[in-house]
Amino acid sequence: MIGTAAVGWFLFALPDPLFDDPTAMVLEDREGHLLSARIASDEQWRFPARDSVTYRFRESIINFEDRRFFSHFGVDPLAMARAMRQNIKERRVVSGGSTLSMQVIRLARKGKQRTIAEKIIECILAFRLELRYSKEEILSLYAAHAPFGGNVVGLEAASWRYFGRAPEQLSWSEAATLAVLPNNPALVHPGRNRDVLKGKRDRVLSSLYESAVIDSLSAHLAMLEPLPEAPKPLPDDAPHLLNRLQTEEQGQQRVRTTLEKNLQKSAQDIVDRHRDRLEGNGIHNAAALIIDNRTGQVQAYIGNVSVNNLQKHGRSVDIITAPRSTGSILKPFLYAAMLDDGQLLPRTLVADIPTRFGGFAPVNFNQRFEGALPADEALARSLNVPTVRMLRDYSVPRFHHLLKNLGMTTLTQPPSHYGLSIILGGSEGTLWDIASMYAGMAYEVRSSINQGLTSWQSPRLIAAQSAEMPVVHTHALSTPAIWLTFEALSQVKRPEAEGLWEYFSSSRKVAWKTGTSFGFRDAWAVGVTPQYTVAVWAGNADGEGRPNLTGVTAAAPILFDLFDILDIQDTWFAQPMHRMEHIQVCAHSGHRAGAYCPRKEMAWVTKAGLRTPPCPYHKEIHLDPKSGKRVNGACASPLEMQRASWFVLPPAMEWFYKSKQGSYKPLPAYREDCREAGQLASAMEFIYPRNKMTIHVPVELDGSMGAAVLEVAHRSPDKRIHWHLDDEYLGTTSHFHQLQVRPAEGEHKLVVVDEDGQRVEQVFRVAVSR
Repeated sequence: MIGTAAVGWFLFALPDPLFDDPTAMVLEDREGHLLSARIASDEQWRFPARDSVTYRFRESIINFEDRRFFSHFGVDPLAMARAMRQNIKERRVVSGGSTLSMQVIRLARKGKQRTIAEKIIECILAFRLELRYSKEEILSLYAAHAPFGGNVVGLEAASWRYFGRAPEQLSWSEAATLAVLPNNPALVHPGRNRDVLKGKRDRVLSSLYESAVIDSLSAHLAMLEPLPEAPKPLPDDAPHLLNRLQTEEQGQQRVRTTLEKNLQKSAQDIVDRHRDRLEGNGIHNAAALIIDNRTGQVQAYIGNVSVNNLQKHGRSVDIITAPRSTGSILKPFLYAAMLDDGQLLPRTLVADIPTRFGGFAPVNFNQRFEGALPADEALARSLNVPTVRMLRDYSVPRFHHLLKNLGMTTLTQPPSHYGLSIILGGSEGTLWDIASMYAGMAYEVRSSINQGLTSWQSPRLIAAQSAEMPVVHTHALSTPAIWLTFEALSQVKRPEAEGLWEYFSSSRKVAWKTGTSFGFRDAWAVGVTPQYTVAVWAGNADGEGRPNLTGVTAAAPILFDLFDILDIQDTWFAQPMHRMEHIQVCAHSGHRAGAYCPRKEMAWVTKAGLRTPPCPYHKEIHLDPKSGKRVNGACASPLEMQRASWFVLPPAMEWFYKSKQGSYKPLPAYREDCREAGQLASAMEFIYPRNKMTIHVPVELDGSMGAAVLEVAHRSPDKRIHWHLDDEYLGTTSHFHQLQVRPAEGEHKLVVVDEDGQRVEQVFRVAVSR
């Protein structure tokens, strides 16, 4: 019975696992280089155990502690006998004769008292250890749990703390130094024991020479190397990512990421250098992501600027995962969606005129209006008014659904909650999601697979994940639409006066977009090439806005500095011509060429582009050859008419367009005898209010009604316009057709008549804002 119990104790004497001490969280790059680490919960620098021990430390520790390690079974009788002789001779314990296996047992048993009984137990358990583990595993256990002085436990932590490098990079001198420390950890104190530590280290080196592990020159040079001084700080090249993964990768203490250490450090240096520039304007935070579009791997993760005091100015916040107002950064997705829907072609003219939708009146950053401009230019210049009008045509619910399909996880409210402002920053997004969405577009154009189904990817941070990016097939956007969007975003010279776009001119072709949130709180910049997606955010973590905090001034300089450190090939996305159509378009309007377009050109469009209507702006008119004025069948014979194609914009668009485009020619006036019969199309158009609109008028402090400014566009601004509200004459305007009125609450009828008798009218409602 006693024998059975003894056998049972022997079989189950070793706990599993042998060590349950908490370990530091360790973050590595894709090659296994240390990026960052966090001290264990018991305040010890103890790294997770590795599978093997580096050659130099293994040879050093075996020569110093256990020369017959590979030949005994946990207990070395010769070492035990030698220890007994030494202890008897000295009349005190000067040697324990413990093997490395026995020392592993002692470390696992948490420093039991050194008695004869404990020594016997250690011998038995060491033998049991040898039956369970291989010699290499026993060495790894020892190296991971041996004390190296202070709160440093294990070879890897000691290597970084004392020498600032990984164990495999240690010299023979450094490996020998660490080999002697577990035997007497206090020797590493920088202010004392230096001679004793050096003597022990040199004896290890001499032993290595005598064992023919190293030659005499190597031993001599190693003895000349200095001893370690005060412990060094560990690398902390990705602190915000480490904090993120501590939450997401619970239970995994050593995480190998997809980051590239040198690129990570260079990217952090660039962000920090711009931090010094931005702080002059009270901007304290910035973040950046670099994604390899070929693999979906994140190669640099800069969660915030680096500083010794992470609590200062919210620098401990990982901006990459923080929801922020998106500004204009979502506009390319709307542009691509409308190309896919056949609602516009790349050069289709879109309206840029004063616009109001209920209480929402978008304005362009430069406070000016173009009247009309090509859709791709409106995107490149990030004009707000044309984009909001485009979203109205596309519909908010459809765009909301599209963004969620593309991977935007922060849209937790229904579409009605965001309304049209969703395209101008009325929603929040994370830098992670935004970068993922742009990288997904790049990946789709690169792959050009799945018969037009877009493969949206979630970037990979963990190297152990599948080599293939996770794919979700959706009908979100087609490859041709994405390619055309990148073409629009790659325009180098962008005529935006406040943007200083040409500052970023580069020999590299980059499709890039900036965004600025309301109140100058968030600055965005995202750039895409076939190889990389780079995304940048700048601002203040607490949401404080600052003057001139824009995507162009704050984020774009960081973006292009990051592109400068990337190995970008001189290639561009291949055009998916087999999935596009080559059609005739009107050179002036960008629409499909109509019967009256005088100049046509060929353009590549999506297949859905075939559904777009022909040019609505080129019309056939009839002129009197002598006067050049318009005529019609009521006043002239067809034989006397000269046919001409004329580019005619609606009055409101024309009003602003002709001031920007000197070549624009307004419609000729009708010949005097044709005027009355020729009034077929109105020369006037209401800018504000639009028909059946509800306008909100504030109540003044004295209780009186506030004023509203009504505005009309006329093809001939010098014409006088007479205003009537509810059949009451208000006044006459000329050149600038604006009139201030104070209408009562309720419904009103507004009528304007020009001096030629042309008349337009509409109904609007006034709501009082108290």
